[in-house]
Amino acid sequence: MEARRSIEDACKRRLQKIKVKEVGVKPLQFPFQEKSTNCKFHPLKLVLFVIVIGTFFLILSSNSVCQNKNTSDSRWIWGASDPRYVSDVDINWEEVSQVLEQLPEKKVVENISLLNFDEDEIIEWRQVVPGANQTVLHLDYAEKNITWETLYPEWIDEEQENDVPSCPSLPKLEVPRNRIDLIAVKLPCRNEGNWSRDVARLHLQLAAGGLASSANGKHLVHLLFITKCFPIPNLYRCNELVARKGNAWLYKPDLSVLREKLQPPVGSCELALPFGTTAEEVHSGNKRREAYATILHSAHVYVCGAIAAAQSIRMAGSTRDLVILVDDSIGEYHRSGLEAAGWQVRTIQRIRNPKAEKDAYNEWNYSKFRLWQLTDYDKIIFIDADLLILRNIDILFRMPQISATGNNGTLFNSGVMVIEPSNCTFQLLMDHINEIESYNGGDQGYLNEIFTWWHRIPKHMNFLKNFWIGDDEVVKAKKTHLFGAEPPILYVLHYLGYKPWLCFRDYDCNWNVDILQEFASDVAHHKWWKVHDAMPEQLQDFCLLRSKQKAQLEWDRREAEKGKYVDGHWKIKIKDRRLKRCTDSLCNWKGMLKHWGEKNWTDDPFFHPSPPTLKTNKTKTASVSGI
Repeated sequence: MEARRSIEDACKRRLQKIKVKEVGVKPLQFPFQEKSTNCKFHPLKLVLFVIVIGTFFLILSSNSVCQNKNTSDSRWIWGASDPRYVSDVDINWEEVSQVLEQLPEKKVVENISLLNFDEDEIIEWRQVVPGANQTVLHLDYAEKNITWETLYPEWIDEEQENDVPSCPSLPKLEVPRNRIDLIAVKLPCRNEGNWSRDVARLHLQLAAGGLASSANGKHLVHLLFITKCFPIPNLYRCNELVARKGNAWLYKPDLSVLREKLQPPVGSCELALPFGTTAEEVHSGNKRREAYATILHSAHVYVCGAIAAAQSIRMAGSTRDLVILVDDSIGEYHRSGLEAAGWQVRTIQRIRNPKAEKDAYNEWNYSKFRLWQLTDYDKIIFIDADLLILRNIDILFRMPQISATGNNGTLFNSGVMVIEPSNCTFQLLMDHINEIESYNGGDQGYLNEIFTWWHRIPKHMNFLKNFWIGDDEVVKAKKTHLFGAEPPILYVLHYLGYKPWLCFRDYDCNWNVDILQEFASDVAHHKWWKVHDAMPEQLQDFCLLRSKQKAQLEWDRREAEKGKYVDGHWKIKIKDRRLKRCTDSLCNWKGMLKHWGEKNWTDDPFFHPSPPTLKTNKTKTASVSGI
């Protein structure tokens, strides 16, 4: 009775104040049969209200909802979707069906996992793959403060002198209990220049790859991407593309290779190769399928450099193949020198940069794309012809495409990089040369637009010979020590500015040109000549100076003398024996100085008779296939 009177009093107070109050009585104690005129049914309404609210929150807090008897659980995302992950592509379901028809005949899709599709699209998938168990994947969004610049910083403390670099983590997918046959992912593709430098787009592809690589044994997993733009080409390789129709891309990845590619850090915010790793740690792979490669366009400028580079590779202890791509401008004499140095010479047709002006320095530098046609190799370490290998870098053969040192901003330097040859990757590069803009007008800028997902290797593996304007004396002293250290500390020394073989051997001629002095280092200069002197004499002859170059060097020296450059290199007496050897028809190079600087005079060609080719155990020269 006391309980009943308390309820009646409570109801009266509520009617008076028009306000709901809590009732301290359990629901089962409510006397629903009470005949009170004002509050007879109100306790029942309160109970129903509590039940409805409780049920609603129970649904929201649950990790799964039942979709249908053939559909596995999917997680709810609380709040609005992240606009970074939204894809505006209008799915053509006929294209999707046609692509799935290319699955192997014995491949039955029993379990399909869906990522980044909306509710209507998920319903449509039931019609496309009827009878299959659907798993709607939930992927937590990346933190808003993770940008491409945080994943690809311009500089990190590689030596860990002040801090230990680390990459932000991207959430991973939870592996479903059911075995996966097909993973379908819808990718965003922004209608702007940096569409591929997109954190959400990268995150979705890495997450899908991680889920696929979690499959045990030899179970076959296919990946289907719905996107207007091509997937990451060095993660989802074009030779693993089963079929493509419009915006639907179906892949059958080699899961063992995919696992290896996903091992490096998510970006270049950490070193993918630990600092100080030695070549002895290289895994035992198929060495016959691995090679160093470079490319030449100019005989008189770079043949000597390529010969010295080959010499340095052998001096560092590598026994991998050496492959050099040359065009028709490289004659038989220079080819014989390259072969004598150990290069396998392959002839290519040049590829013109459509954005370059005629006769510009970058007119033919897209010829570097031919490297991807070296398909008799699984891995290529590309090196520019103006560098020395000071320590064995064979360890790079265990790294994925593209592994390189940082350049500036979020970009890599293409002077040393790991390549995985593939004819279809070559075709991908060719297909977009008219639409993709290179930031620097050259091949490096173009490759950075194709391969935005790359892996950072230590800068000691492509150490640039230069002193930045902001370098203080301590930094300059440290670099000078690295240039000359014995035994070497650097793996690769990359020569910028005037090349050593185009200078007097007495000192670095970059000192005599004010705008090139940042590239001047006598220590690094003498390091190159030490390798030169270890070459056979017949190969040293490919490093002789042309008369025109001798005149240019003397002109620069006199200009430095007029300017009284404080470094004083212009005072040094030149003893370079190459000054007395002539390689062309005009040997009076000092006489050239009378006309130096006159319009068009220095551009006139001079006859350079080619000596007879060297008699060597020539390897058979070849042309790159498909050219």
